[in-house]
Amino acid sequence: MLKKFLPNWLTGLLVSIVLFANVILWGTLVLLLGVLKLVLPFKVVSHTLHLAYKGWCNGNRLALWLGCPSIEVNIQGSLNRKGWYLLISNHMSWLDIVVLSAIDALPAPKFFLKDELKYVPFIGTGAWAMGMPFMKRVSKSQLAKNPKLKGLDVERTKRSCRDFRNHPTTIINFVEGTRFTTQKHHRQNSPFTHLLKPKAGGIAFALEVLGEQFDALLNTSIIYQGEGEHICRNLICGRLDAIKVDMQVQAIAAQMIGDYQHDRDFRTSFQQHINDLWLQKDAQLISYHQTQQDNYMATMNEEVETP
Repeated sequence: MLKKFLPNWLTGLLVSIVLFANVILWGTLVLLLGVLKLVLPFKVVSHTLHLAYKGWCNGNRLALWLGCPSIEVNIQGSLNRKGWYLLISNHMSWLDIVVLSAIDALPAPKFFLKDELKYVPFIGTGAWAMGMPFMKRVSKSQLAKNPKLKGLDVERTKRSCRDFRNHPTTIINFVEGTRFTTQKHHRQNSPFTHLLKPKAGGIAFALEVLGEQFDALLNTSIIYQGEGEHICRNLICGRLDAIKVDMQVQAIAAQMIGDYQHDRDFRTSFQQHINDLWLQKDAQLISYHQTQQDNYMATMNEEVETP
């Protein structure tokens, strides 16, 4: 919004201040409430924590509204703010987290975290305070040494999700496992044009642990329009022109839930299903970028023809 009236550098400065203040204000409050929750594990404390987290999401929405003149969110299907969803998305930038958290139609966005992060100051405390689920996988070598460990990782993660079940939530999984860059795309020799290769293990594990809890799968694509490839830099420099989020609400079929780690047939079929979703997503991104290129060329031709 500010980009329409202010120079880029001033827009970027104001947006940066809003984002920084938003993290400091609400992050500190979540941290303090997390300590209080450790001493007084009552529902009222947990409820207050989620209100503070909602404040952070609202702050992100304000920053995007100030810094980007065009934000389009297209949701195909119906969502319930009191529901539970598994959201899978391409990963273009760290800004993806801000964008997804700013979508008001979604229940509170959260993440599956590695169990080791539980002990990282601030990050681990904040995630624990918010009831985000931690996962600790049993490796094949550990299972070979002690077969009794089979299924322990699933049960252990389910126990860590007790508080999560009390609050409507959207679990977010960036299937590629890392942010897209041209260098990573070439290094992977990815068969997709605008995506890295998908990693199905994280989604499969989330479905194995909480499949019955989820109301739907949210197949999401995020697209940015601006100068250069560094999207966060575009925002803080006032050069981000548009954000487009396309979200498809899809049913979670029973055959999508299984033992990905130990069932080879299920692992093969599940990976193929995710690959098919990624092929569709890549086709969608190709179509969008081609449309943008066509519009740009049409604009350039009009400017040339204008006397």
